[in-house]
Amino acid sequence: MHYASLFKDKEIRQFISESWSVSAPMTLIMIFEFFIGITDIYIAGKISKEIQAAYGFVIQLYFIFIIIANALTTGTVSVISRLFSSGDKNELGKATFSILIIAACAGLLFGISGIIFTPHLMRIVKIPEELKPIGIPLAQIYATGLIFHYLLINTNGILRSCKKIRSSLGTMAIVCIANIILNFAIVFHTSIGYRGIALSTAISSVIGCFLNLYHIRPFVRALHTKFSGGHVMNIIRISWPFGLSQALWQMHSMVLYLILSSLPRNSVEILAAFSAGMRIESAAFLPAIAFHMANAVIVGNLIGEKRDHDAVRAGLVTALMGLGIVVIIAVIVVIVAPSIAGMLSQNPIVVREAMTYLYINMLGEPFMAIWVILAGALSGAGDTRSLMIIMVVCTWLIRIPLCYLFVMVLKFDAYAVWWAMDLSQFMAAILMFRRYMGRKWLGISGP
Repeated sequence: MHYASLFKDKEIRQFISESWSVSAPMTLIMIFEFFIGITDIYIAGKISKEIQAAYGFVIQLYFIFIIIANALTTGTVSVISRLFSSGDKNELGKATFSILIIAACAGLLFGISGIIFTPHLMRIVKIPEELKPIGIPLAQIYATGLIFHYLLINTNGILRSCKKIRSSLGTMAIVCIANIILNFAIVFHTSIGYRGIALSTAISSVIGCFLNLYHIRPFVRALHTKFSGGHVMNIIRISWPFGLSQALWQMHSMVLYLILSSLPRNSVEILAAFSAGMRIESAAFLPAIAFHMANAVIVGNLIGEKRDHDAVRAGLVTALMGLGIVVIIAVIVVIVAPSIAGMLSQNPIVVREAMTYLYINMLGEPFMAIWVILAGALSGAGDTRSLMIIMVVCTWLIRIPLCYLFVMVLKFDAYAVWWAMDLSQFMAAILMFRRYMGRKWLGISGP
């Protein structure tokens, strides 16, 4: 294939415009997510390095709890975007209603499971003992709000699939403001203390959930409130590989945390630095996720309109736009890393290790952007199995074995883990680009 020919005709400006109309609001939503995360880690660091380290572990655990929500959203976007562009309002309504039922049931089930099983899990994991009593109430409060977070995530997917991204943007702006205000108010001005970090997230999720339910009411009229097993099965078919890949990704993050816990020197400080570094790094990562989500909608809509060739080109345009933004942000992060790291912690070891993490990981951000954004196009087409395979190869066959070798066998310091992360990003970019340009994913979307 002649790649340059994909970008020569006059429709390229339309692709850029369409991509930006979805990507820009999604980027703003991710910026809101960034501010929420950076506020959490800032407040945790203001209290103590132990709170900051415990928060870092718990938030990884929380991400495991919302894997099903993210997986369902992947299937939701793929199915809803095609139904919306096809103009079949009856099937769109039934699919939307069915998604809400499934999301609510899953959120309730995993929320209850999180409340019950978190203490047992925290007792058996190998993290510093002083972090365990801090982490248990945090995780249980997060789990309490899980059903609302599930509905918030999936209704956001419905809104962007139906070209109502601005409604989703408005909701997330309110969620962000509420979360940050509640964070400071509860943590520093009530007896709840550090547990307010989780409570503010739960309360803001409730607010966002009900706002989005109000926004999607036109798609679920009374005559559409019928559960559709066919749509649910189609969503599950698309969702399960993505859900499994997300589960494996979060498990890999937990394994990294445990590997870093085994460092002979300054393990608590390095764990706190890892938590802070990831939050700062999300300034570059979250825009890539925004373009990933935008690509899923754009490609899904074009495939629904039977415009496969345009879907390929639009996906590449979106990837290039996102790559440019991520590179710019990565450069800015490198420049301001000392100031931001110093703001998030007063511990000099934490600051130093966080800066090292950022300097090394920013080198891998362009590769991360390529594979993450192109993966969005594949998920919009329903090709989530390829995404799963590539993620498994790059995390469990490359990243984790190298990290274990460097730390547990060769006794290297934490910097070796950061370099292994970069290498896995590079390999993921190569494999994802090869899959995308092969175009075999175009025939996978189904009905």
